[in-house]
Amino acid sequence: MNRLHLFQRFITVFSFILCLLFGTTVQAKEKAAFLFIPMDNRPVCYSYPVKVMEAAGYKIYTPPEKLLATRTTPADTEKLWKWLESRAEKVEAAVISTDALIYGGLVASRTHSLSLSELEARVRRLQNLRMDKDTRFYGFSTLMRTPRESYGNVEPAYYSNVGPAIYRYSQLSDKSDLHAETLLEDFEVGAFERNMAKAHLKDWLDRRNKNMEINHQLAMLTRVGRFDYFAIGKDDNAPLSHTHMEARKISLNNAYLSDESFQILPGVDQLALLLLTRAANDLSNRSPKVFPMYVEGVGPRTIPQYSDLPLGKSVPEQIIAAGGKIVYSPDQADVVLAINTPADGTMYDSTSLSNQYYASPANKRYIVNLGKMLERGVNISLADVAFSNGGDNGFMNEMSLRGFTDKLSAYNGWNTADNTVGFAIAQGMLAPQIDKDKQLMLMRERILDDWYYQSNARRIITDELEKNKKTAYKYTLNEMMPKIKKQALDIISRLAVNYDITAGTKFDIVFPWNRLFEVDIIKMQQDKSKLRYRSRSAKGMLPDVPVYSK
Repeated sequence: MNRLHLFQRFITVFSFILCLLFGTTVQAKEKAAFLFIPMDNRPVCYSYPVKVMEAAGYKIYTPPEKLLATRTTPADTEKLWKWLESRAEKVEAAVISTDALIYGGLVASRTHSLSLSELEARVRRLQNLRMDKDTRFYGFSTLMRTPRESYGNVEPAYYSNVGPAIYRYSQLSDKSDLHAETLLEDFEVGAFERNMAKAHLKDWLDRRNKNMEINHQLAMLTRVGRFDYFAIGKDDNAPLSHTHMEARKISLNNAYLSDESFQILPGVDQLALLLLTRAANDLSNRSPKVFPMYVEGVGPRTIPQYSDLPLGKSVPEQIIAAGGKIVYSPDQADVVLAINTPADGTMYDSTSLSNQYYASPANKRYIVNLGKMLERGVNISLADVAFSNGGDNGFMNEMSLRGFTDKLSAYNGWNTADNTVGFAIAQGMLAPQIDKDKQLMLMRERILDDWYYQSNARRIITDELEKNKKTAYKYTLNEMMPKIKKQALDIISRLAVNYDITAGTKFDIVFPWNRLFEVDIIKMQQDKSKLRYRSRSAKGMLPDVPVYSK
């Protein structure tokens, strides 16, 4: 065998070895495995974060859904613990809801009757959890919310009657803690304490005190290195509330902890996807640069409903939580976070009559600028927070008529502004790892849910129920579910054919918590060969939605 032939064989074998090594490296990245324990079984907390991460190429292990909390049933905490303990050493990273493991879920954290010693025993169990030294560990908990009112058995039963009084008492307590109350307000606090049912107030305060103590202990675990990163979410709250006051106290107690390891953030439901994204960024040594781009008007000074911070403060905090950095020019950014805010900073629910199908001149100017950036291939993730709990009809209609929607890397418009922003940040960061077809499928799901259902179907159904004095069915659908489902499907479907991005989409819906507030879009398929049909809304049912004609 001559030397040339030997050399050629050497090159072939060497190249083969290199390919194997390179291929193994790529495969390892594609098969990075994360363990994930969600807060409960709602789609935005459970299935949707998994879909996003899997679309980006990660393997996500979750407990069987039957172990998770529902609206009416706490998680099976002992089985959840055993599931975690049997798998904690077999993944690159773990992201867990401590509420699921300690209380049994979000609703259970507000309604449980567990003793402090029982709760502390579960914290110690977390402290002693055996994990591989190379496994990154991320956790998130909640500070109990302070809602103005609450129905549908997601608070103690008495809250339906005395919720507004407790909320006012909470405002005054926070103000008193800041030494900013007036003499009249001091008298008002005393009146609440004398006249409110002592059992109700004691029950509410006792549970809050337990929640505070557990959060202090979880922060301590972060100090001693149990968690690589830990976040406490401020559930629905306001600038003056017990939630705001408790966050201030925990922050002061942990002031020396870096925001690279510990944060208190507005919102809760977005934390799972934020932390999963952070885990992905940490494993890849990435720190994506994000440029927040607001619509004209109040913009970053907007204090959303259910939040105690203006967006100008909370958005950078969420960027850090996902493992990113804020930048101040789109040219420097890996992600442009487009934020659609109300021009005057006043936020209403998406079911408000002000949520009409026309865009303001300022919105049109903003959308034109977005279009120019999208044409250049800029990675833009849209956080649609002009309204709470749903999309902006006028803004999204204008985006769609101009053909820009399907050029976005992600769209979100669900629940609170902080929830929406968190998802938009995470999906924008992950977008380079997600194929365009998968991006579009994820966007269709959010558009069908956040825009078509939340801002339109839910509004029409709510109006009908209230008109017919059946408001209670908003919170527990029961025997009305088949009728409401049919009506919702009809409205969503008639909107879907109006816009290119959802035309030809087949889907079904379920109400996972047996209430009107959320749906799960299931069995979604896109028929690419199906021609797009023009459709007009039935008079008196939907706004006269413009039809996009090429």
